[in-house]
Amino acid sequence: MGSTIREYLRPGRRVHLCGIGGVSMSPLAEVLHGMGLLVQGSDMQESGSVLRLREQGVRVAIGHSASNIDGAEFLIRTAAVHDDNPEIAAAHDAGLPVFERAEAWGAIMINYRNAVCIAGTHGKTTTTSMTTHVFMAAQADPTVMIGGTLPLLHSGYRVGRGETIIVESCEYCNSFLHFSPTVAVILNVEEDHLDFFKDLKDIQHSFRRFAQLVPASGTIVANADDKNAMEALAGLPLFTFALQEQADCRAESIVFQNGLPSFDVAVRGEVYAHVTLRVSGRHNILNALAAAAAAYVLGLPGEAVERGLSSFSGAGRRFEYKGEFNGAKIYDDYAHHPGELHALLTMAKSLGYQRILCAFQPHTFTRTKALFHQFVEELRTVDQVILAEIFAAREQNTVGISSADLAREIPGAIFCPTLDQVADTLRRMARPGDLILTVGAGNIYTVGEALLK
Repeated sequence: MGSTIREYLRPGRRVHLCGIGGVSMSPLAEVLHGMGLLVQGSDMQESGSVLRLREQGVRVAIGHSASNIDGAEFLIRTAAVHDDNPEIAAAHDAGLPVFERAEAWGAIMINYRNAVCIAGTHGKTTTTSMTTHVFMAAQADPTVMIGGTLPLLHSGYRVGRGETIIVESCEYCNSFLHFSPTVAVILNVEEDHLDFFKDLKDIQHSFRRFAQLVPASGTIVANADDKNAMEALAGLPLFTFALQEQADCRAESIVFQNGLPSFDVAVRGEVYAHVTLRVSGRHNILNALAAAAAAYVLGLPGEAVERGLSSFSGAGRRFEYKGEFNGAKIYDDYAHHPGELHALLTMAKSLGYQRILCAFQPHTFTRTKALFHQFVEELRTVDQVILAEIFAAREQNTVGISSADLAREIPGAIFCPTLDQVADTLRRMARPGDLILTVGAGNIYTVGEALLK
């Protein structure tokens, strides 16, 4: 199917994007518009990205109906749009081809000399953001696609004119297998998305297939400290980065000041760059090494790495400072997997607050059930846990699970059926010296905003 979408991505052809306002659909619409295609689309609601597309002359309908696709020669849909959607059904009836968003990005990548695709169970958004900072510092004018908001870009994407595209690459539904990386970065491989993958072996198999998409002239950049990643990629030619293991690219002479790390990035024993980060945590040193390794293999100067990383203060919803309430500091984070929670809470505990109050909203029923004991283990490590009900996302609760089940296993945890109750609970508890964390991939961030109102 990948070859057929290329035939359609030509100036003058009319494409309809179903779910055009989405986080990776709106930049796709802009890129296609810039390539000279006639772009139209639909979304369930008005939004900033819909407004921005309209300002560029893209026609956007609100709501989904068969008549919206009139005039289109082919459709592109987001993963959340299924065959029972009236527009997709109408396209099938009319014999119009329907492509996945990831296929479109994969076909677009072929037009770039460098396609840096950043994959891993976690750390993707931060590392893609760091890499963007580095390439922007090198004035490489990259095209960028991130699954979160980067303050530098005021959005999650940019359409550049350079020869590099930098893309956050998600393994869910194997969407990254549609991509065409010349540099594939693999941060870590863990169990996640078990509503799609069978088990860890199945996930490792997909990451290996992703790495094998890289041509002989390209590079696979991988974390030598991650045992599962090394197993998945065994026997492939790798450019490795690490803190502990021997690797091509290492962090040396690490010094912490006020919790923030400075270190040398050494490539095969030679200092390539000296980096001072504005984000804390061991996981962010690894993320920075991954970004530096991608820059190195593409020939960027070390000083672009130094300048790019020194100006990076975090991606949106990645330990993002929101404000202060009743003397307590409020931070928001997107962590929704036990591995991410571990990195976040380990880092938070090193910051010297009197208490950590963690308001956690689990994301999807299948993930909560599959990784139940790991979630309990991580959440038990903080002073006070407030659990919001599970955020359903794309699912129905067919497994019969609730956050109340987690609360029963965590001493002192409080279960709140609604986000308003989460906010009220935090309002009562907050005191000077507290760190309040709102955590999860759903809409838990609105709790911090409610407190600050």
